[in-house]
Amino acid sequence: MAEFLNDDFLLTTPTARTLFHEHAKSCPIYDFHSHLPANEIAEDRRYENMTQIWLAGDHYKWRGMRSNGVPEKYCTGDASDYEKFEKWAETVPHTLGNPLFHWTHLELKDPFGIGGVILNPDNARAIYDACNEKLQDREFSARALLRRADVRVVCSTDDPIDSLEHHKSLHDEKFEVGVYPTWRPDKAIAAGDPESWNAYLDKLSEVSGLEIHSSSDLLAALEKRMDFFHETGCRLSDHGLERFHSAPQSTEVLMNVFQEARNGQVPKPDELDQFQGAILLELCRMYNKRGWAQQFHIGALRNNNTRLFKSLGRDIGCDSINDLPLAAPMSRFLDTLDQTDELAPTILYNLNGRDNDVFASMIGNFQDGSKPGKMQFGSGWWFNDQKDGMERQMISLANNGLLSRFVGMLTDSRSFLSFSRHEYFRRILCNLIGNWVENGEIPNDMEMLGPMVENICYHNANEYFAMNNPSDEH
Repeated sequence: MAEFLNDDFLLTTPTARTLFHEHAKSCPIYDFHSHLPANEIAEDRRYENMTQIWLAGDHYKWRGMRSNGVPEKYCTGDASDYEKFEKWAETVPHTLGNPLFHWTHLELKDPFGIGGVILNPDNARAIYDACNEKLQDREFSARALLRRADVRVVCSTDDPIDSLEHHKSLHDEKFEVGVYPTWRPDKAIAAGDPESWNAYLDKLSEVSGLEIHSSSDLLAALEKRMDFFHETGCRLSDHGLERFHSAPQSTEVLMNVFQEARNGQVPKPDELDQFQGAILLELCRMYNKRGWAQQFHIGALRNNNTRLFKSLGRDIGCDSINDLPLAAPMSRFLDTLDQTDELAPTILYNLNGRDNDVFASMIGNFQDGSKPGKMQFGSGWWFNDQKDGMERQMISLANNGLLSRFVGMLTDSRSFLSFSRHEYFRRILCNLIGNWVENGEIPNDMEMLGPMVENICYHNANEYFAMNNPSDEH
C-alpha cells in the first residue's frame, strides 16, 4: 500500500516516476491565467495568518464548507480569522475524493513543510500557529513565494478600465518574474444589465477620454485602452462566456441594441446576442492585429443562488456547470474570423466534461500551419481541474489532436499558495503517459517522452505566448 502524499504521489509506474522526477519536477512555471492581485506582488505583501493567504476569496473552500454545514459567517462573514480556519479544518477530513483534499495537503507540504498529517480539528491550532510563524519570515512574502515556486511568468486578469499601475512599477524595477496583465472585457458587452453596463461605460469613457454614444464609440474606447494594455506588456485576452454569441444580422440591430441599453432598456435576448457577438468579433480582430492570443472560458452557469448573490455578489461559490449546445455557435464564430485570416491564436476551455471531444475536435478545424498548436484545448478548468478531469481533457486532446503541443497547466487562482496545482498536474500528466508506456501503447523512449513532458510543463507555453520572460534576459 502506497503512503499518502509520498514522493511518488499519483505516480503508479516506474516510467511515470522517471518522467516526473527527471523531467517534469524541475521545470519552471509559466502561469498564463491567474487571478493573483498585482498590487500584492508590487507591494511584496506579507500575510498575517493562514486565513488571509489561504481562505480569503477562495470560493472552492467556501463551497466545501457550506456543504459540510458550516454557517456563512465562517465563510464570508465576520467570524475571526482563526474561527474561519478552524471551520475549514473541520471540513477537510470530509473532502476525501475532492481535489480540495489533495490541494490542501500539497500546499501544507510545500511551502510550509508540514507533511504526514491530515488537517483536522485536533491539530488545527498547532498547524495554524506553525504556518503563521513561517508567514512572518521574508521567505513567505508574495514575491518570495513566486521565486520559491520558480515562477517565470504570471498573468493576472484585468479589466479595460484598470490603471495597471502595479504592473508598470514591477516592470520599471525589473522584477525577475514577468507579471503581465490579461485583457478581460466581459463588462463592456454585458448590456443585458443596462444599469451596471451604463455605469461601466461611464467609467470607460472617463479613463479613455472618449465619449461613448454609439457602438463605434464603444469600440474606439476599448481599442484605446487595448493600446494602453499592449504598451504595458499585455499580449493575452480572456473572455468568460456561457456560449459563443451570434454574428450580427444587420448594423441596424447593433445600433438599436446599443441605444436601448444606453437608455436603460433591457434588449431582446436574440438582439442582445447579436450585439455581443458583433463587439466580440471586432475585439478578436484587434487581438489578431496586435499579435495577441485569446482565451475563451465557456460554459459556466453563474450566480445560481439569488439570496447569496444579492448579499455577497459574484464569485462566492454559487456557480456550476451549464449544459448549452456549444459546437455550432463556436464553429460559426471561429469560422467568421478564419475566413478573413483574422483568427488569433486561441485557447478554448470548457466547463462541461461531456464536451471534451467537441472542443478537442473543434480546434483541429482551424489549425492553419502558421504556429504549432495555434488552436488549443485548454487544461481542465474549474470543476474539471481534478485528477479525473485533467486525465479526460488530455485523453480527448491526444485522441483528437496533438498532446505534445499542449500549453499545459495554469492556476486560475487568487492564492500565492496555489502553485502546487502545477505539481499536481505534472504528476497526473506523467502518470498518464507512464501508463501508456507500461501498457505497450507507446514506445518506452525517454529521448522522445522526456522532452515532450518538459514542453507541456513549460516550454510550449513559453514559446506560444509573445510575452517576454524576464529571467531569459538576465
